[in-house]
Amino acid sequence: MNGNIEQQELRERLNLIESMIAEGRRKHESWGWTFLLWGVAYYVAIVWASWSHFAYAWPITMVAAAIVSIPVFIHRGKNIPNTTMGRAIGSIWTAMGISMFILFDALGFAGRLDTHTSVAAACALLGMTNAASSLALKWKTQFACALVWWIACIVASFGTETQCAAAFLVAIFLCQIVFGTYMMVLESRQRRQVAAHA
Repeated sequence: MNGNIEQQELRERLNLIESMIAEGRRKHESWGWTFLLWGVAYYVAIVWASWSHFAYAWPITMVAAAIVSIPVFIHRGKNIPNTTMGRAIGSIWTAMGISMFILFDALGFAGRLDTHTSVAAACALLGMTNAASSLALKWKTQFACALVWWIACIVASFGTETQCAAAFLVAIFLCQIVFGTYMMVLESRQRRQVAAHA
C-alpha cells in the first residue's frame, strides 16, 4: 500500500516538474522577437561599423536595441505570469547581457578589443547562455544554437579575419534570426491552439 502511495507521489512530482519545464519553454518562446531584434541589431552594427568605420557604431546600436527592448520587457512582464523557470532563464540572459556590456566596453575603452577577441568572446558568452537555457528547458533546438555559437568561437579564435566574420554572420543568422523566427512561429501556434480550445 505504501509503495503505491509513494509511486503516485513520485509520478505527481515528475508531472509537476515536466509541466514547469513546458511552461518555462512556452514563456521562453514568447521572447522570440528579442532574438530577432538583437540579430538585426548585430547586422546593423556590423554594416555601420564596416562601411563608415565609425568607432561608436556598436555601442550606439546596442544601446538603441536595449532602449527598444526595455519598455517591451516591462510591459510583457506585467502581462505574463512569472514562474520559477521563467525567472531562472531571464536571470541567465540578463546576466549575460550585463557581462557582455561590461566586457566589451572595458576592452574597447582600454584599446584591447580586436575583431577575433570580440567575436570569440561574444560567441562564447552566447553559446554558454543558449546552452544553459536549453539544458534547463530540455530544448535540443536551442542547444544546437549553442553549438553553432561555440563553433563560431573556435573559428574566430583560429581562423582568418574573413573566416571570423563569416562564422559570426552565419551564427547570427542561424541563432538569432532563424531561431527567433522559429520561436515566434511556435508561440503563434500555441496562441491559436489556446484560442481554438477557448
